[in-house]
Amino acid sequence: MSVIDQNAIAVGPRISEADVGDYLALLKPRVMSLVIFTALIGLLIAPGHFHPVLAITSLLSIAVGAGASGALNMALEGDIDALMSRTANRPIPRGRITRQEALAFGITLSFFSVLTLGILVNWFAGALLAFTIFFYVVIYTLWLKRWTAQNIVIGGAAGALPPVVAWVSATGSIAPEPLWLFLIIFFWTPPHFWALALFRSDDYARAGVPMLPVVAGPDATRLQILLYTIVLVAVALAPWPLGYFDAVYGIVSLALGAGMLWLAIEVFRKRERSQSLRANRKLFAFSILYLFALFATLGLEAVARMIAPLIW
Repeated sequence: MSVIDQNAIAVGPRISEADVGDYLALLKPRVMSLVIFTALIGLLIAPGHFHPVLAITSLLSIAVGAGASGALNMALEGDIDALMSRTANRPIPRGRITRQEALAFGITLSFFSVLTLGILVNWFAGALLAFTIFFYVVIYTLWLKRWTAQNIVIGGAAGALPPVVAWVSATGSIAPEPLWLFLIIFFWTPPHFWALALFRSDDYARAGVPMLPVVAGPDATRLQILLYTIVLVAVALAPWPLGYFDAVYGIVSLALGAGMLWLAIEVFRKRERSQSLRANRKLFAFSILYLFALFATLGLEAVARMIAPLIW
């Protein structure tokens, strides 16, 4: 074989080893499932009649937009992911997908999710979805994640926007109810992720990510978890006495808030390594249940109101 032929082979196009599962992993399906769920609640509690086809279109667009954000996040954080045990098996660190492929995939999904929501539903919702993707990819991933310990606090706004986008899809406007949902997710995010960061701090330190436990230490992080949990419980309960959500939600919020606050106190109190690890894991796990149950209550109430006239 000639030298020219060998060089041609060496610089030939790369044959991707990625399969469907690798591209699905780029979408961050766990995060996407939470986005779909919170967006669904935003749709259910929105007033008026929203055509089922438009509702499904809205949910799919929001879901694809969330997946696009995940793909772009992984494309831009491949170097960090490779250094952390929690993320080392993602498609880019494993060499299954290149950074350029992930970028192209994420940009394409972003474009079509925003365009679909804008054309088929309304452009206010489409613009808000575009802003959500921009905030997560540019503000959080490129700037906050690598430069400040407040990355989770400010960046949490992106994860809190899906129910607002869903409400705007259904109504074409913003009202207090979706803003309450936004605030609940916004104040839920720091204690949820800092509980994870406490028992993953070595990972973040190795990758050079300035998470709060790495920068300020575990004791300062425990205090911040407790303070944010207090605010979260108050914010989640407030819509009941203010008349935006009813008594069933209020009682559930009160019970869940008591559990969340107790576990945050346990995280603050227990400093010995093994006890601290258990407390952190319990808070992290319960925080997922907390958000799910709180939003599910609103969704079930909305469904009950829809079917009540049919029964009675």
